[in-house]
Amino acid sequence: MNRLPLVIASSVIRGSRLGESHGGLYLVDLETGRTEQTLDWNHTDIDISGRGGDRGLRGIAFYGPRMLVAANSSLLMLDRDCRVMDTFTNPFLRHCHEISAWGDHLFLTSTGFDSLLVFDLVRRRFSHAFCLSVDGHAPSLRAFDPEQRAGPAPSRHFHLNSVHASPDGISFSGLHTPSLLCLRGQELTSLSPLPKGTHNAQPFAGGVMYNDTVQDRVCYRHSGGRVIEIPVPQFAQETVVNLERWGTEVARPGFARGLCGLNDHLVAGGSSPSTVALYDIKAGRRVSQHNLSMDVRNAIHGLAVWPF
Repeated sequence: MNRLPLVIASSVIRGSRLGESHGGLYLVDLETGRTEQTLDWNHTDIDISGRGGDRGLRGIAFYGPRMLVAANSSLLMLDRDCRVMDTFTNPFLRHCHEISAWGDHLFLTSTGFDSLLVFDLVRRRFSHAFCLSVDGHAPSLRAFDPEQRAGPAPSRHFHLNSVHASPDGISFSGLHTPSLLCLRGQELTSLSPLPKGTHNAQPFAGGVMYNDTVQDRVCYRHSGGRVIEIPVPQFAQETVVNLERWGTEVARPGFARGLCGLNDHLVAGGSSPSTVALYDIKAGRRVSQHNLSMDVRNAIHGLAVWPF
């Protein structure tokens, strides 16, 4: 890689009030550290109940000239200038975290229903859905029609938050799944064990990478089982803004979320207060970091390589 790419980062600002910014989208140049906010998510009709509520923007994916961004209970379609072109909603999409595009379909984690939703990008409709449960002691997926009333009850038992789609299958996990699961056709298998409290788990370079959010670190698990752990950036307490609100309605410092691969060893990862760091995940070291805000309320959520 001759030059590091630009990445697009989404953020959630917890504890913000109506009329204030609730997060947005940022372009980050990993080579120079230059950042640019391309969208301020400050709608006045946002539901601010709960820790996150409707605040901020979440997972990011791309489909041709369009950018797809999750916003809690809706899917946004934007152009390359980050202008919202269309919005799609579904009764079974709640507290959406990560999304992933493969072919003409987008896969979304509906955390509030312990479900995966599938959006047909050609017909622009929610076409399929699967709810995760336990059959005996084994995880099980039940298909349901997201366009019909009959579907699962609200549930956050697994707190599904990560999905990664590829020709090898649809891998997904949550805070309380003991492993990274993979759906291939009708078969559900376990790819790799995970500690509790992870975000952004996904296959990477023959192994699995993930944010160990509980331990404030980015991890890479080799196929043989060896785990490389890299601490996320930390800051002196006196430099962090709104630290007195930690423990009530804000993400704590060092909260690791957002992860995307750049090549077979470099990845970009997000943490709180909003920071995007570059990691050499195989060498086990942090290469650089770029801070967007020292307000602890402002936390990175999604990350993706900017393709334009």
